[in-house]
Amino acid sequence: MESDAAAVAERYDRFARVEAPGRSALYAEWAAGVASDPETAAILARIAPTRRQPPLVFAVTRMLGAPEAGYRAWAAWLAEHADAVVAEASRRRLQTNEPQRCAALLPALSTLDGPLALLELGASAGLCLYPDRYSYRYRGGPSLDPAAGPSSVVLECDVSGDPPLRLPDVVWRAGVDLDPLDAADPRDRAFLASLVWPGETGRVERIQAALDIVAAEPPAMIAGDASDPAVLQAAAARAPRGVTLVVTTPGVLPHIPRAGRERLLAALRELDAVWISIDPPGLHDAWRTPVSAESWGGFVLGRDGVPLAAVDPLGASVEWRGGEAVLGR
Repeated sequence: MESDAAAVAERYDRFARVEAPGRSALYAEWAAGVASDPETAAILARIAPTRRQPPLVFAVTRMLGAPEAGYRAWAAWLAEHADAVVAEASRRRLQTNEPQRCAALLPALSTLDGPLALLELGASAGLCLYPDRYSYRYRGGPSLDPAAGPSSVVLECDVSGDPPLRLPDVVWRAGVDLDPLDAADPRDRAFLASLVWPGETGRVERIQAALDIVAAEPPAMIAGDASDPAVLQAAAARAPRGVTLVVTTPGVLPHIPRAGRERLLAALRELDAVWISIDPPGLHDAWRTPVSAESWGGFVLGRDGVPLAAVDPLGASVEWRGGEAVLGR
């Protein structure tokens, strides 16, 4: 247990110094406190290593009622609710579901003629399966609304390079996740909201509005490991015939161990579907033309391995670099 507590202290110290600054001052304070507090580190050491990441543990505590106050108040609350936190964190995963990513996916979806069947891998609650139900305000580009009128979810995004932008015709949607979340379940909704870091304004409201849209017409949610070819093929087989199947992996591949990721990429190549991805440029070698972090930045939007745009991983910006010539159209 002492070695586990030491590992917790080391992990939280790194988070406090490297990951939290500039994004959440409160999380940086909490993590630094854990790193210097053996008693609190010992509590968190009771959680399995794969479930004790700072953003997950902090989200669980907030979901269960921890005060968003200084470290001493938070640590005192944790000591009183240790069993509940350990139990809840042990069953949860980091399943951030940001509908804003649809603003980065839309340029690739706009290159496809409908109707479309969407299958998202690592779908969480499925908030990125509704790109046709959201409104878009592209700074440097058009404003788009669903045919029924402006959506309760409005996605603002910086855009350059004149990408194609239109709302897709989606007739079927499904998601695969190790532990799918239910957009209508109050506890799952609270968990998704708690995954938003303190200080990130607007995200909770956007997620809650998207959850309402999803809950009103839920997608097919499939529990399983999408890196298992049998799971992927079975999910794809549920799509209606006569439509274009689009498999999306918006930011999920970095969270899949390398062996599973390579297995999934091989299965995607064999699938009769269009694959749209948002990935770091150096993550895999499935790109059909070379990409590098130096020339592409943080993340790349791709279609069937063709790099189309440099994008913010959460959908805040799109720098379009593709076109009909790149896509072979």
